[in-house]
Amino acid sequence: MEKLSFNPFNKKIGLALGGGAAKGLAHIGVLRAFDDKNINISYISGTSVGAIVASYYAFGKNLDEIDQLGERLKAKSVFKLNLDKRGFVSTDSIKQMLLNDIGDVNIEDAKIPLAICTTDITSGESVIFKKGKLIPAVCASVAVPGVFTPVEHEGRLLVDGGITQNVPVAAVKNMGAGITVAVDLNGVNEYQKPMDIFTVVGNAIDIAIDSRTKEQVRLADIKISLDLSKYSLFDNSANKKKLIDEGYKTADQQLSKLVWYRRFNLINSIRKLIKDFIPLKVPEFLKTNKK
Repeated sequence: MEKLSFNPFNKKIGLALGGGAAKGLAHIGVLRAFDDKNINISYISGTSVGAIVASYYAFGKNLDEIDQLGERLKAKSVFKLNLDKRGFVSTDSIKQMLLNDIGDVNIEDAKIPLAICTTDITSGESVIFKKGKLIPAVCASVAVPGVFTPVEHEGRLLVDGGITQNVPVAAVKNMGAGITVAVDLNGVNEYQKPMDIFTVVGNAIDIAIDSRTKEQVRLADIKISLDLSKYSLFDNSANKKKLIDEGYKTADQQLSKLVWYRRFNLINSIRKLIKDFIPLKVPEFLKTNKK
C-alpha cells in the first residue's frame, strides 16, 4: 500500500462507492446529494456496481444519464450465459454497455481522478487500477467469483474487488483526498430472507466480506451506511426511485458534517496523526504490580 501523505490543509474530497449489485442504484441518490449541496468531488473510487457508477460520474455523465442505469442493471440484462468452466455468466453485456455509453477510454483520462478496485483470484491481492483501459477493469470489478467468468487483464486473472476492498476508502486517500466519504450499501446486521438460490449465494458473499468492509469504512471521515436489506441484489428496477431516495436521504444528513471537517480540518488532521503514530501508553511507574 502506498504511503499516505500528511497535509492538514488538504480539503479535497474523496468518495468511495461500495459494492452491492442491484442495490447500487442508491449511489445515484448519494451523488444527487453532493450535487444539490454544490460539493465538488476531487477523487472517486468504486468496487463492483460502485465501479460502474463511479466510472459514469468520473467521465462526465450527468445524473439523468446515470439514472438510466436503473433499467439496465438487472439480472436478465446483465446475465449472459456462457460455457466457460470458470463461471457461467460473462461480463460481455456490461462491456458493451460501457463501450456504448463511455467508449473505449483510459482510466487516467477521466474528468475526476478515478480508481477501480479488483481482486487477483490467483494471488489474493487487491488490485487498484488508476490508469489503463477502463472497460476490462470495471468488468473485472463486477465479476463475482463462481458466477461471472474472471477477466484476464494486464497479466492477471481478476474478479470482484469486493473480496478485498468492498468500500475502497484507502484508494481515494492514496490518490490525495484530505476528507474521505464512504458509501456502504450493506450497513446492516441482517440480510434478506433467501427465496431462491441467487439470494442464498448473494447473502453468503455479503456475509463473508462485511466484516472486512466495516474495517475499511472506519478509515473514512464521513460514513454513509445504508440499510438496504429489503431490496434485491438482482433487480430493483421497480424500486429505483425508492433506492435513490434512500441514498439521497442518508447522504444529505451525513454530508452536513463536511462543513465541520472543512472548517476544522487542521485540528482533525492533528488528532488523527496523534492517534495513528503516537499511541498513548501508561507510564511504567503508574502501573500496579499484582502478585
